[in-house]
Amino acid sequence: MDELNKALDIGMVGELRDRAIEEFKGRLAQWGMTMPPAEMLVEDFGLGDFPHVGLIECWVANEMQAGYCGKFLYVADGQACPMHHHKTKHETFYIVHGNVSMTLDGQTRIMKPGEVLPVPPGKPHTFKGVGPALLLEVSKPCFVDDNFFADTRIPYGGNYKG
Repeated sequence: MDELNKALDIGMVGELRDRAIEEFKGRLAQWGMTMPPAEMLVEDFGLGDFPHVGLIECWVANEMQAGYCGKFLYVADGQACPMHHHKTKHETFYIVHGNVSMTLDGQTRIMKPGEVLPVPPGKPHTFKGVGPALLLEVSKPCFVDDNFFADTRIPYGGNYKG
């Protein structure tokens, strides 16, 4: 998974990352859930405000040849994945646990476990935990450079100027 390694290179490292993973594992234990064996990507999107802007991703698959990707996404209470869009990736989000405030193309709704939301390419979207929440993303393959963030301070994906 070359794209996972690319993402891990820009993910958080150190004590804050370790604490976030421990909190996530504790939450999973409370919910009676386990994740597949996978490296956890802890992201603050380069903004240094993980409690408010960030998430943890568990990449189950990113099968370029087969044309699909599957990830579990965890957001803590009040934590958000920033507004962004993809030029090529079509995503479908399934709420596994908790509630999520999901904004798609300017429309916001609270999603509950079992609800599904498809997100076509080009549509701006963001989501935020209303309490801790776990989502499943099923999508076309993930390419780090296909993330275009509204916040131009985010230094990677389509915003990368290096």
